[in-house]
Amino acid sequence: MNRFLQQIVTGTVLSLLVSCANISTPSGGKRDTTPPRLLKAAPADSLKNSRTTRITLEFDEYVNLSDASKEIEVSPLLPVPPTITSVNKHVTVKIPDTLLQPNTTYRVSLGKAVRDLHEGNIFPNYVYTFSTGNYFDSAMLGGSITNAQTGEKDTVSVIAVLYDATDNDSAIVRKKPLYRVRPDSRGLYTFKGLPVKPFRLYAIKDDNGNMTYDGGNELIAFCDNVITPADTVAMPIELRLFKEKADSSSSNPETTVKPKAGKGKARMNDEADTVIRYTINADTTNIAKRTFDINDSVQFVYNKAVTIAPHMAKLTYDSAGTTLPVTMSIHYGADKKNIAITARWKKNTLYTLSVDSTFATDTAGSKSSAARYRFRTFNDDDYGKIAVQVPAAYVPDSRANAPHYLLVILADGKPAGQLTVKDSVVSMPQLKPATYTFRIIVDQNRNGVWDTGDLMAHKQPERVIPGTANVVLKAKWEHNVDFEAKPNSDKNKKK
Repeated sequence: MNRFLQQIVTGTVLSLLVSCANISTPSGGKRDTTPPRLLKAAPADSLKNSRTTRITLEFDEYVNLSDASKEIEVSPLLPVPPTITSVNKHVTVKIPDTLLQPNTTYRVSLGKAVRDLHEGNIFPNYVYTFSTGNYFDSAMLGGSITNAQTGEKDTVSVIAVLYDATDNDSAIVRKKPLYRVRPDSRGLYTFKGLPVKPFRLYAIKDDNGNMTYDGGNELIAFCDNVITPADTVAMPIELRLFKEKADSSSSNPETTVKPKAGKGKARMNDEADTVIRYTINADTTNIAKRTFDINDSVQFVYNKAVTIAPHMAKLTYDSAGTTLPVTMSIHYGADKKNIAITARWKKNTLYTLSVDSTFATDTAGSKSSAARYRFRTFNDDDYGKIAVQVPAAYVPDSRANAPHYLLVILADGKPAGQLTVKDSVVSMPQLKPATYTFRIIVDQNRNGVWDTGDLMAHKQPERVIPGTANVVLKAKWEHNVDFEAKPNSDKNKKK
């Protein structure tokens, strides 16, 4: 081989070696968005006269389970949950034979539990059905679930449940239901595959997921009557969730065990808790509190229950350089930690509130610090006006036992007051800039407040009708709006 040819060969070899050393990432294809496909169910779906205790589902790719204990459910509910496993391309559901009842249609819902192994694509909602009798139950019932106090849909942690008609209302606090469904994003629920027999219907805001009503902060709703499913949901049933009033007898101070003081930080915290501390909503030293709404009250929020000495507080206002006293009223909150001071506030006026160290004391005789707060009330130009046109259906009439109607005002989603509807127009001339929405309370007992329900007394909460208006109000603006009820929320207006 001559020298020239040898150089060509050597260069070619080196070029090949360099290209082989530069390893690049192979280009990938499109992301797999196809969910697993069911190839076979054994035994076959929709069998009658079958006590199916083991269901095996075969898919076209490797799958795994996500939150199976929550997502996979057998209906009617079993005393013991089924055993669910996943191996390669198979999912197996095991049900003890002793738990199956005769002449009953069972539905095994997978929910969102089954997903492919690599991309997590969800196998669409699948329901496997079998019957231990010679027919399939196919009756239905459904409706909507709302929060009774707001009239709005409620879906978080909420379930609708069915009990046998022979059970009374106490069953929902003692045992799990026969059937359970969750409402969809619109607050609508539907039971399917039910037998044509009477049931008791409830809804629970089931915070701890135990499918029973535990009181406390959980919400409850019930249907007034025993209900029998039909072939279609011809008459949707509205369930209105409410929180029951706390039973004062359950909090006996004599039975309360006080924790012993610990060491180190724990002991320091105990000592700190002997000091009376509070916050106040009016104070010129705080830029967010130096102006004050004349519709509001001066509010003290304490860290513990206190006793107030009203004569140890003094309220004055400045009038052309002269300090004048103001008559005020002091109101306790139920827990004696919240104190509100009200007065006939004047617009665009500088007020001074002085409190002595003995204004608030606790049971041990501890005192709060003496302090002085100054604040100026809003002027006319700081407010806007809204007039709400109320439909004739909510204007009071002279019928015996006819309800009154209360217009609830919400500013940026928070309650900002309420007015009794006395005429077709409700005017609000002094509103702070905010986004306003409105509700109407059907004040059935005319006591001027919304009343919650009582499960054991079988008392429904008073109805609340949310409006569709969403009004952005700025200072010096005026709005005239029509109150329009949201769909399906005005069932109790007068005819």
